Amino acid sequence: MRRFIPALAGLAGAAVLAAPAFAYEIDPLTRQPIDNVLTVRVRPQGTEPAAVPVVNTALTTADPLQQSAAVPQMSAIQRETVAYDGPYGAGTIVVSTAERRLYYVLGGGQALRYGVGVGRPGFTWGGVQTITMKREWPDWRPPAEMIRRRPDLPRYMKGGVENPLGARAMYLGGTMYRIHGSNEPETIGTAVSSGCIRMTNEDVMDLYTHAKVGTKVIVQR
Repeated sequence: MRRFIPALAGLAGAAVLAAPAFAYEIDPLTRQPIDNVLTVRVRPQGTEPAAVPVVNTALTTADPLQQSAAVPQMSAIQRETVAYDGPYGAGTIVVSTAERRLYYVLGGGQALRYGVGVGRPGFTWGGVQTITMKREWPDWRPPAEMIRRRPDLPRYMKGGVENPLGARAMYLGGTMYRIHGSNEPETIGTAVSSGCIRMTNEDVMDLYTHAKVGTKVIVQR
């Protein structure tokens, strides 16, 4: 996640999406400001989404929150079944930070491959975690260190189409990292988050049906 730090929606303009908010974050290794600016786009809560073409029509039927509004998904990276000859067994999630792809190992030499957004410079990480919790349309509460860095943040944001955690979240161990959806699907395939693994809402809903609590997640740099 970038860490999905939404700015409070301003009153300027009548656009559906608020203007990007800008903030600099601290490199967790050097404790120095990161040079590249963090931009976050937020859908103001309580605002009707613009009429746009929608490809994830499943969102309009499965979730009560989506009966009146669907989330546009504009990622050009298509989910697909691919050959897989890696060392991990069926049911394992493998995230390749370098490729910006997530693999759900099916077994039999195959895996589901998804496009993902990953941590930007200074926020990349690697290791082994497990999914310890799963949530549909998760609420968002920024941790104390985010509030100290960005006192303008809301202390609580209800789950829904405006929430930057998206349609589903899978929490990794005792860390602050998640695999989750996004209200910025155009950023899938980029390195812009603060360490979380982001997916389109359509893709994260698909992965959510496969991954269980206890699923092993391998994050490769």
